[in-house]
Amino acid sequence: MQARMKNPAFVLPDGMKGIGAIFKAVNQGGLAHELQEIVGLRASQINGCSACVHAHAQNLAKAGESAERIAAVAAWREAPFFTDAERAALELTEAVTRLADRSGEAVDDELWDRVADHYDEKQIAALLLLIGVTNMFNRLNAPIKEPAGTSWT
Repeated sequence: MQARMKNPAFVLPDGMKGIGAIFKAVNQGGLAHELQEIVGLRASQINGCSACVHAHAQNLAKAGESAERIAAVAAWREAPFFTDAERAALELTEAVTRLADRSGEAVDDELWDRVADHYDEKQIAALLLLIGVTNMFNRLNAPIKEPAGTSWT
């Protein structure tokens, strides 16, 4: 399987500079690397981005996450492997990723309060930037049919 074209973020080099700045900001937010990968994996699963699902799963494995935790991200609500803080981040990820599916607020006050119980303002900012940039990558990869296992370096 081969992509239709090179990733647009690499075709237009200034695009990657901007994306790099977003990732730098996310890393300044104080979120654990594993949480960043879990959030990226969940958003990518929802969006059906095989390249990103594969990359996040690999990154989690390299970080020492168990196979059962990685496999359970798609069904995190029913899995016992996640902390309350991770569950709040995953729920936020789903709400923000599924904006078009909402019937009310994108993120209701109850969810916002659950997230704020576990994360400070910098961490919430990092989560929102991370969810946004992951969704952007999913939306770049899906139309060009970026295959799983692609190396972007």
